[in-house]
Amino acid sequence: MAIRAPIHRGKPEINLNGPEGNAFVLLGYAQRLGKQLGFTPDQLNQVHEEMISSDYEHLIKTFDARFGDYIDLVRVTNFQK
Repeated sequence: MAIRAPIHRGKPEINLNGPEGNAFVLLGYAQRLGKQLGFTPDQLNQVHEEMISSDYEHLIKTFDARFGDYIDLVRVTNFQK
């Protein structure tokens, strides 16, 4: 019998440069995560309304403020030529 230590993988990541970084996908993640965290329907609606109240940068900042303890948002900015 083998005994293994748990593997620490860190938080899941969402690549904002890929398809998961689409605003509609992030809104869906927010709904699912909020439900998993026990948000009430009113709280879910409040998060949704805050996320869509401005531009994309505001949306990702709001997502990060609410769910950054559980998911890392990653944006690749250094492109090699």
